[in-house]
Amino acid sequence: MTSPVRLALLGCGTVGSDVVRLLHEQSADLAARIGAPLEIAGIAVRRLGRDRGDLPVDPALFTTDPLGLIKRDDVDIVVEVVGGIEPARGWLVEALRAGKSVVTANKALLAEDGATLHDAAAEGGADLYYEASVAGAIPLLRPLRESLHGDRINRVTGIVNGTTNFILSAMDATGAGFAEALEEATELGYAEADPTADVEGFDAAAKAAILASLAFHTRVTAADVYREGITEVTAADVASAKAMGCTIKLLCIAARGADAAGRETVSVRVHPAMIPLTHPLASVGDAFNAVFVEAEAAGQLMFYGRGAGGAPTASAVLGDVVAVARNRLAGVHAASESAYADLPVRPMGEALTRYHISLDVTDRPGVLEAVAGVFARHEVSIATVRQGPAGGGPAGRGEDAELVIVTHVAPDAALAATVQELRGLPIVRSVTSVLRVEGGA
Repeated sequence: MTSPVRLALLGCGTVGSDVVRLLHEQSADLAARIGAPLEIAGIAVRRLGRDRGDLPVDPALFTTDPLGLIKRDDVDIVVEVVGGIEPARGWLVEALRAGKSVVTANKALLAEDGATLHDAAAEGGADLYYEASVAGAIPLLRPLRESLHGDRINRVTGIVNGTTNFILSAMDATGAGFAEALEEATELGYAEADPTADVEGFDAAAKAAILASLAFHTRVTAADVYREGITEVTAADVASAKAMGCTIKLLCIAARGADAAGRETVSVRVHPAMIPLTHPLASVGDAFNAVFVEAEAAGQLMFYGRGAGGAPTASAVLGDVVAVARNRLAGVHAASESAYADLPVRPMGEALTRYHISLDVTDRPGVLEAVAGVFARHEVSIATVRQGPAGGGPAGRGEDAELVIVTHVAPDAALAATVQELRGLPIVRSVTSVLRVEGGA
């Protein structure tokens, strides 16, 4: 075997600790796969005195000077599992420009400013790998980046946040409301003490930007992604979905298509949506992730597995480390970012979708005609209408009724304008729910 390939590990939390353990436990196999042993040159942490249990590593390797560690001549590869934008961006740019390849799990940085990292990698002739940034151990980004490089991907639809999928699955299974399901997710360790990034869709939006960038050869940032979280999803919404033969999931949807002028564009969005129980993503429960890819030649592909956690994420990190180390020994580096298409990102208002709308209305003749007129004015076609007593109570009691309307596909702007006008009708007491519907005819 040749001289060891030496790693600088930035961060030793849940993921970093599992990286260290896997490096120790699988050292012989990893060396055989690479053709050289892997060694840890140093580990940058915030606090040196923290108890790290029985972590199989020499305490002398720990340092609080990440930049100094990166600049060392004996460091070949930098592995970053700290997260956040700064100072991580500065560290990785320094490494890449110096020709040191980088493996990172930092979805937030990649989604906000991946262009800077890719440019630095090209400048330094280094590799930038980030399989662990989306969907944990699921081998997803490398197929998009390499295996499907000879194909044309038209659409990527995914469940990429385990916390929200657990919450929605619990609501579906038990009839619980959002607050109760979130409390359960927190008690079981699926949700952070501050779950905002998950339940408001920020985490999924960052991952959607990365997926769209790879799938469509276009630089897409988190700011380009339309985002809605799941905090407004109610038990009534879940029950209504069941009545339609659907379930509700927080979806990231990236699609290629033409705009009104016929130009090829992409749309990228994250929001809760009803999907039919027959859709492959409908059966993805608990905290699992899954991504459904539609390509012209390959057809429909599904990637499924655990999308988070220390060990699954560390597995993806080490997969990248092996690839990068082999490239280094061969004296090559992977092709840099593929952003040649440079497609414009379509605004959410032009995205084509369907709406499920629940209305509490005055129970008198002519109401349905008035409501249908609003849809007609905005050129939105109605697919189905279900009418019943408000609140699901016995018919003939009270002065209100409920209308549940599902539309055909239309631009989101037209659908939103329809809902806005409905809110102003005197006969509409309230618009109790608005959810998009995906995956159906």
